[in-house]
Amino acid sequence: MEKKVAILATNGFEESELKSPKEAMEKEGFKVDIISIEKGKIKGWTDGDWSGEVKVDHTVKEVSAKDYNGLVLPGGVMNPDTLRRDEDVLTFVRDFFKQKKPVGAICHAGWTLIEADVVKGRTMTSYNSIKTDLKNAGANWVDKEVVVDEGFVTSRNPNDLPAFNSKIIEEIKEGKHDKQHA
Repeated sequence: MEKKVAILATNGFEESELKSPKEAMEKEGFKVDIISIEKGKIKGWTDGDWSGEVKVDHTVKEVSAKDYNGLVLPGGVMNPDTLRRDEDVLTFVRDFFKQKKPVGAICHAGWTLIEADVVKGRTMTSYNSIKTDLKNAGANWVDKEVVVDEGFVTSRNPNDLPAFNSKIIEEIKEGKHDKQHA
């Protein structure tokens, strides 16, 4: 059965953290949809400036976690800061945890997860500057290139992408994780 994955992002996503997992998952034969809060295209961010655009396949209002086998949240600073203010985004994210499906988050994407209230009691990593935010939300933060906690995969930054991509693909192939929880 073909695996279908949602990458949830908006303007200001860290370009490599969207493109690298997308390419790795597509190479694996997964169907990958870009989900956002608006239609059209979203602009990436790289090396301190705007970069290329990516076509949005569906808005978050048009899809459901039921439609996908897994979720990937790229970082960047603006991207998760915007996403965490949208109630439809938070519902979409929470539903992956409720349905016990794999979720991957890298860099600053933890901000969206904090707002969705899904990090308490979870072991995870992130970009160092949001470590305190995650700890304050109840996460067990560790400094490792990739952390896997029952289908929940997190990494720190673009340098960790090879390990992140490998683990999120592995978790999606395994399917639902009984102990995956919010």
